[in-house]
Amino acid sequence: MPADAARYREIRLAGLKSSPEAFGSTFETESVRPLSSFSERLDAAAVFGAFHGAELWGIAGFAARNGVKEAHKGLLWGMYVRPDARKAGVGRRLVEAVIEFARQRVELLQLSVVSDNEQARRLYARLGFIEYGVEKNSLKQQGRYYDEVLMALDLIGDWEQRSLAVRGANDALSEELASPSAE
Repeated sequence: MPADAARYREIRLAGLKSSPEAFGSTFETESVRPLSSFSERLDAAAVFGAFHGAELWGIAGFAARNGVKEAHKGLLWGMYVRPDARKAGVGRRLVEAVIEFARQRVELLQLSVVSDNEQARRLYARLGFIEYGVEKNSLKQQGRYYDEVLMALDLIGDWEQRSLAVRGANDALSEELASPSAE
């Protein structure tokens, strides 16, 4: 719908302008794109919006990975909540909506977040995302580099429990190999 594309374009550009370091794209690049480009993006991926009346307070996108070997993974992308709507639970509800949508489609939900964005990192961690890496100098904005923290949520199991079980089994095996045989 043209109205959805216009609302999406407006909040996307607001995010790119107010938090340029948080996105892979730029305001300058996207502000010159036609409305049809935003409409195509809405058609190609699942984009969730948080509304307060007619005003769009926040957005978050989901896209499944392409290719046979990566089809089990999805990406949470383009998350943005207007500054005046933060700390009202909008971000949490958007991420929860993406998680529920993704749960029916993929096994693993991934995201990346600028390492300086502690508030977003805490939100994702509270919702079960685990940090598994850092991409150094991932983004460059006005001569400054930004690292991105890579996070993932296992939608079909519990990574932490599996990780603890594997670690415990490895510790037991190490102890067994280290102790002298009782022959």
